[in-house]
Amino acid sequence: MNSNRRNTGFVLCGWTLSIGLAVVGAKAQSNTPQTTAAPKLAEEEFKNIKVLKGVPADLVRPSMQFITASLGVECEYCHVRGEKGLEFDKDDKKTKVTARKMMEMMFAINKENFEGHLEVTCYSCHRGAADPVGTPLVATEDAKPEPEPRKAPGDAKPVLPPADQLLDKYLSSIGGNAALQKVTSRVEKGSLTVDGHQLPIEVYAKAPDKRVTIMHLTNGESITAFDGKQGWLSNAGRPHMMSAAENEAVRIDSDFYFASHVKTLYAKFTVVPGEKIDGHDTYLVLGRNEGQPPLRLYFDQQSGVLVRQVRYAETALGRMPTQIDYADYRDADGVKIPYRWTLARPGNRFTIQIDDVKQNVPVDDAKFAAPPMPPLPDQKPAGH
Repeated sequence: MNSNRRNTGFVLCGWTLSIGLAVVGAKAQSNTPQTTAAPKLAEEEFKNIKVLKGVPADLVRPSMQFITASLGVECEYCHVRGEKGLEFDKDDKKTKVTARKMMEMMFAINKENFEGHLEVTCYSCHRGAADPVGTPLVATEDAKPEPEPRKAPGDAKPVLPPADQLLDKYLSSIGGNAALQKVTSRVEKGSLTVDGHQLPIEVYAKAPDKRVTIMHLTNGESITAFDGKQGWLSNAGRPHMMSAAENEAVRIDSDFYFASHVKTLYAKFTVVPGEKIDGHDTYLVLGRNEGQPPLRLYFDQQSGVLVRQVRYAETALGRMPTQIDYADYRDADGVKIPYRWTLARPGNRFTIQIDDVKQNVPVDDAKFAAPPMPPLPDQKPAGH
């Protein structure tokens, strides 16, 4: 299998973990107190767990995705493939044994040097390659001078507006709160482009917090949905409920009035100079909650619209970034919305282009309801 075909397959198989919701570690982003049972641990749900004992079971699969992204490999690099598929609980491959040793080394380095914080990760050494990088690279071109940030007269620091001003300008730039509240539903149809292939896509959203994204594959539909309380995923007719972290992430993405509510999602916002995106100068607003990854929002300095969002998923081994670039803003019933967004994660990237938008049309709540969930299999994937 060539790399392009393998990457395309990875994107499509991982579709329900990324489209629209762009899953992130957002457990503390909801301000509504919730009482939940203690999460099931990895060793209680999966077989043959050795290094990741004590880690919430919900973090096992994201952690494996972090390994594949850090080393640029697929699951079969460590796991044995049998007649019925991958046999995750077997330890036959040396690479799997080595992976366990490397994780133990990584945890020890962070415990002894960084108070247990994940400052050193798989990616620190591997940088997307199966073999870690130990030798510095030689220079291949002359160094280019760094552009100087815009400065106020007599001041060494760049002039930056306060976060509240930028967030207010963002809301105003898309039409303002009054115009936003007049829209209660939205149906979008278009296409998703990945590795040169185009697939039809539909997005249904309903205020205040329901959303479903449907991609039409040759072998069925791939769906990401949130019914207002619970998120669910389905790929070619195989549905399952989202984990707690995924659920909180899709809750944020399903917020129909996000531009009005963004100020309430984080305890602290700071502003730093942003990078140039698609030819536009930007301001970067960082949203922070104690003990959580930051949210990075890039706003066009001139128009004020959101042009990029970067969020992070916490795993047991490190943070996985997701970047969404928004473009082609157009007016839709008095509200400006992006007709194109590009989602990029380690190892894959795709673009959604919307061709048709209808707002304030009836959307039945049944559209967002999850189908019956299949029974859990007797044997569950495991191994680390």
